[in-house]
Amino acid sequence: MDSNWNDGQPIYRQLRDKVVAMILEGALTDGDALPSVRSVAAEFSLNPLTVLKGYQQLVDERLVEKRRGRGMFVTEGARTQLLKGERQRFLEHEWPRVVATIERLGFDAADLLDGRKEKSK
Repeated sequence: MDSNWNDGQPIYRQLRDKVVAMILEGALTDGDALPSVRSVAAEFSLNPLTVLKGYQQLVDERLVEKRRGRGMFVTEGARTQLLKGERQRFLEHEWPRVVATIERLGFDAADLLDGRKEKSK
């Protein structure tokens, strides 16, 4: 987890998003423990309540579960759940812009595939 925070979004939300990214990228998998609230707060000079609020969002979304006296752990199927949501968000919000750009630039499927082949050389 990096410590680059931006002013456009609350830190607890950014922390939540960083954990989500770690789950999507496979850095955290089903059953893995999240770093403790205290360690994250100390490492990034954050208020522990800020960290707890970010973690609580993950609990509320059922991506993480609290185990009393043991910490917080990634729930079974969290990555699958996130991928489903991220794919749907991409198709609804980003893909239409990509399609519009493709059409505006006059690409066809062959152009796009050829461009991908050129990049991989």
